[in-house]
Amino acid sequence: MADDVCLSSCSLNLVARKLAMVEADLERAEERAEAGEAKIVELEEELRVVGNNLKSLEVSEEKANQREEEYKNQIKTLTNRLKEAAASRDSVEDKIHHLSEKLAQAEARAEFAERSVQKLQKEVDRLEDDILHERSKNKLLQEEMEATLHDIQNM
Repeated sequence: MADDVCLSSCSLNLVARKLAMVEADLERAEERAEAGEAKIVELEEELRVVGNNLKSLEVSEEKANQREEEYKNQIKTLTNRLKEAAASRDSVEDKIHHLSEKLAQAEARAEFAERSVQKLQKEVDRLEDDILHERSKNKLLQEEMEATLHDIQNM
């Protein structure tokens, strides 16, 4: 019996040690479980924050896409307006060239007309001088005819 008590005592000690070890393992496992649960809560919170950030980024991306589309439309509109302005500029340049040619022709005609006017004015002046000279001669001839007529009547 003493052997049984010794054996039981040894067994009890062994079981007590195993129990202490299992309890220590359990305590460590519970601590790890608590740490794991805390980590899970922390990660869930981080996941929620990341999810919110993702939603915010998606909204920002949508707005950026809308702005990009608006910018593309503006670029397209401005490109079309630029093409129209270039075509209009070409048309205006053609008109300017045409009007410049017409101006040069008009200036040449005006110059020719001025020279013609000067020539005609000289001719008018010469003819007026001729008229004055002829009137003067006519007057002299009239006076001579009157004198001759007077002489004939006095005879």
